[in-house]
Amino acid sequence: MELHPLAARFAAVADRYERGRPDYPPAVVGALTGELGLAPGARVLDLAAGTGKLTRALLAAGLDVVAVEPQPELRALLSAGDGGADVRPGRAEAIPLEAGTVDAVTVADAFHWFEPAGALAEMRRVLRGRGGLAVLTTIPDWGGVSWGHEVGSLMMEMRPSHPHFDGPSWQQAVREAGGWEEPREVRVTSMQPTDPDRLVDHIASFSWVAALPDDEREGVLARVRGLITAEETPAELPVRVVIGLTRTL
Repeated sequence: MELHPLAARFAAVADRYERGRPDYPPAVVGALTGELGLAPGARVLDLAAGTGKLTRALLAAGLDVVAVEPQPELRALLSAGDGGADVRPGRAEAIPLEAGTVDAVTVADAFHWFEPAGALAEMRRVLRGRGGLAVLTTIPDWGGVSWGHEVGSLMMEMRPSHPHFDGPSWQQAVREAGGWEEPREVRVTSMQPTDPDRLVDHIASFSWVAALPDDEREGVLARVRGLITAEETPAELPVRVVIGLTRTL
C-alpha cells in the first residue's frame, strides 16, 4: 500500500516541517499519560512519528519510545534529534513490532493518512492487554491576530479534498472496528513562541501547499509572508491540542 500522495509530500519539506510545526509541551504529555495511566518507563509506540515532535516530548517524560515513520527524509531528522528513541521504518498497517509489546500507541496529526481498519487491527496486535491509544490533533489559534482570518481563508480556499477534513473521523473508525472503548477527548491549550519565519515554515509544511508546483508554492508563501509581516505578530500564539483517547477492551 502506497502513501497517500499528499502525505508523501512531507518528504520534500521535512526541514520546514521540523522548524515550523508546534512542539508538544509537557502539559500535553502529562494529560496523555495521566489519562492512559502510563508510568515512567512504560513502552509507547509513536506511530507515523514524522520528525519526532511528539517522540521527543514522550522521551522527556521518561517513557520508553519506539518511533515508527515510513519516510526516510523525516526519519533522518527524527533519528538526529530523537534523544534515545528506538527509531524504525514502518507503517501503521504493518507495524514492525511483535505482538503485545507496547503499553500505548500515540498518533500525532497522522491518523487520517492511515487505512483505518488495518491500522487499528495492527495497533490492537502490538498493544498489551487494555492498552491505550492517543490520537492528537494540533490546532494553531490565529484568531486573535489581524492577519489570521485572511491567511486561514486562503489556506481553506486552496485545500483540495483531504482525508483529515473530508474523510471519516478516527472516532468513527474506532467504533466500526470494534474491540475498543468509546472514544473520548481532552484538550490542552498552550502558548508557543512564534515569528514570521516559523509561521511561513508551518504553512509550507501543510501537505497541500507542499504538493504545489515549485513556482506556485513559492508565490503562495510570498503572499502569506506579506500578509503576516504587514501586521504585528505577537511573540507567542496559542496552540490547542485535542487528545483523543481510547483503550482496547
